[in-house]
Amino acid sequence: MTEANVLVIDDDDDILLSAKLFLKQHFNQVVICKSPKEINVLLSHNEIDIILLDMNYQKGASDGREGLYWLEHILSIDRDYVVILMTAYGNVELAVQAIKKGATDFILKPWENDKLYATLSAASKLRQSTKKVKKLEKIHSSLQNDIARKFENIIGTSGPIQQLQHTLVKVAPTDANVLILGENGTGKQVFAYELHKHSLRKNNIFMHVDLGSLNENLFESELFGYAKGAFTDARDDRPGRFELADNGTIFLDEIGNLSLPLQSKLLTVLQNRTVTRLGESKERKVNVRLITATNMPLNEMVGKGTFRQDLLFRINTVELILPPLHQRAEDILQLANHFLQTFSTKYHKNISRISDKAGKTLLGYHWPGNVRELQHVMERAIIMADGHEITELDLQLSPQRFGSAAPVTANMDLEEMERMMVQKAIDNHKGNISRAAAELGLTRAALYRRIEKFGL
Repeated sequence: MTEANVLVIDDDDDILLSAKLFLKQHFNQVVICKSPKEINVLLSHNEIDIILLDMNYQKGASDGREGLYWLEHILSIDRDYVVILMTAYGNVELAVQAIKKGATDFILKPWENDKLYATLSAASKLRQSTKKVKKLEKIHSSLQNDIARKFENIIGTSGPIQQLQHTLVKVAPTDANVLILGENGTGKQVFAYELHKHSLRKNNIFMHVDLGSLNENLFESELFGYAKGAFTDARDDRPGRFELADNGTIFLDEIGNLSLPLQSKLLTVLQNRTVTRLGESKERKVNVRLITATNMPLNEMVGKGTFRQDLLFRINTVELILPPLHQRAEDILQLANHFLQTFSTKYHKNISRISDKAGKTLLGYHWPGNVRELQHVMERAIIMADGHEITELDLQLSPQRFGSAAPVTANMDLEEMERMMVQKAIDNHKGNISRAAAELGLTRAALYRRIEKFGL
């Protein structure tokens, strides 16, 4: 049974009965109708996939003008309807005219059942394919709208932020590869999307790939795709992330976590601007704008031989370094008030301000988790608050959490600071990896890698 609903329109009762008796053996639903004047009602009350439409309705008519008129009428309702015209008068010119006006096919009466089934079966596949494309377009549009809502404009008026915004204005309209550096939680993904939003590719896809959570065994299949039969579970051909991002922007987050063999494979794709799916030898051209990000010291890694220098040259045509939140203290209250409005709306709370004492507390905290930590603190405060303002108690920033963060980290390098933050998060959550990862803004897999890396 083919998953499709068929509407048959003909003024001949025998034709309608014959079509219904035969087609209901092969299709989900068969609706019959004697007059095309009922089309609007039938299409509004039934989910129709294929319309089998006679070309002549007036007695003695054979020129097919009525059929062409109703064809245009149906397609004016929805261009994606699959319409097959039928007539007892074979006319090549009429068939060509019908196809030009949007008909899918043309059959003669009396038909052969096998030929009728083959024609409608092919039409059903076309209809299902069109539906899938439309669904994917809606999903894509929805995802892009969600992303646009998630990443507001960059917030802040501090010197470092103004300088970054100035650079963004220059870089965004180009296709230059951009490397974004900064600690966890500084907003690397927000800046990546801001680059895309102000680029010439803004109407195409923004593809975020978290390399830190990607298993090495899945790297090629996820990024470059695979052919049917390439491995045990490869039941269909599947494009990779690079193909899906064609004509858009691909954002490779945590690129510093890639092993040397995977760095080599990525470099080949970036140099050739082509991908080869697993199980294929065919090269497919890809046109993407590349943005990468990491919190790791890539230049030091190049010196140690753990990151390829040629790949670093390839990805950092322009380099953006995001400051930690404690270095842009004048932005803290502006960000806090932004999160106040966002989460007050989300949780339907009438909270209008941050108390002066709470504001001083926010300004006095070192923010090792940066903007992401501030966001989490404000969300929790909104949930816990009872009044119309956020108080110091609502923030739940205890003296122990303030500690002596600034002096302790003053003489540390980035790797030592990262180790301290990972250990602190694990301690805070008594070994609960999921909660520690959430505090740090990492996936569980990425946190496990860091635990192994630091021997914790």
